Amino acid sequence: MTTDKNWNVIYSYTRAQAIEDGVLIDITAEAKANGFKVHTVVTDNLYRQYVEVPTGLDRSFGQSRDGRLHDLLTLALFAARSSKGTDRVYFKVSFLMGPGRSEEANIIAHIGPGDHGEPVLTLMSPEDD
Repeated sequence: MTTDKNWNVIYSYTRAQAIEDGVLIDITAEAKANGFKVHTVVTDNLYRQYVEVPTGLDRSFGQSRDGRLHDLLTLALFAARSSKGTDRVYFKVSFLMGPGRSEEANIIAHIGPGDHGEPVLTLMSPEDD
């Protein structure tokens, strides 16, 4: 947001509002358990498309929301640790989408300022950017 006093803010949509609305899904607890130190969210599009277990894949296929989220966060952490001096990293995650059918998802991890200027992490698909 600009600090120029000549501009009038007509409308702003905060990260907190996006979480309340379900546009962003707070996964901070899971992220901290995987080594992240900042508030972390995933976009609803990425979450519903890949983190939620697709219909037809039950535990007999070794799939769970927690396991899929763990895979996403682990690869995000590897990508973040291997890149320095940038506010975003790009990486891929392979998700089982049906019996014998995997799909490779392109993911962006972006760290930026939160509602109060604190560092926050957002995991998203390229179309969510």
